[in-house]
Amino acid sequence: QVQLVESGGGLVQAGGSLRLSCAASGRTFSSYGMGWFRQAPGKERELVASISSGGSTYYADSVKGRFGISRDNAKNTVYLQMNSLKTEDTANYYCAARFGYGLWYVSSDYAYWGQGTQVTVSS
Repeated sequence: QVQLVESGGGLVQAGGSLRLSCAASGRTFSSYGMGWFRQAPGKERELVASISSGGSTYYADSVKGRFGISRDNAKNTVYLQMNSLKTEDTANYYCAARFGYGLWYVSSDYAYWGQGTQVTVSS
C-alpha cells in the first residue's frame, strides 16, 4: 500500500512558476513509476507527465518544454516543476503511482492516487 500526499499548489499569474511535490509512504518508492495528472472542471483527467523508476520521462504535448518531472528516491518524493504557466493549466493536479519498471500513460494504469492539489493560473 502506498499513500501519496501532494503539496505546492496555489494561485499564480500567467507566466509564473510553481513546483508541486508528492510525498509517498513506503520503503520501495524507487520501484514505482509515478505520474502527474490534472483535471479541470468539466474535463476528463489527463496525464501531464510521468517518470519511470529508472528515470525515463514522458510529457504531454501541451506541457512539453514548460514542465519538468523529477524524483528523489532518498526523499520518497516526486516533483513537477511548472514554468511559463498558462490559464489553461488551471486544474486539480493529482499524483499517481504504480509498482513496476516502465512508463504508463493512462489513469487506469495507476493503482495509487493522492487527493490532489489545486493550481489556479490567473490572466
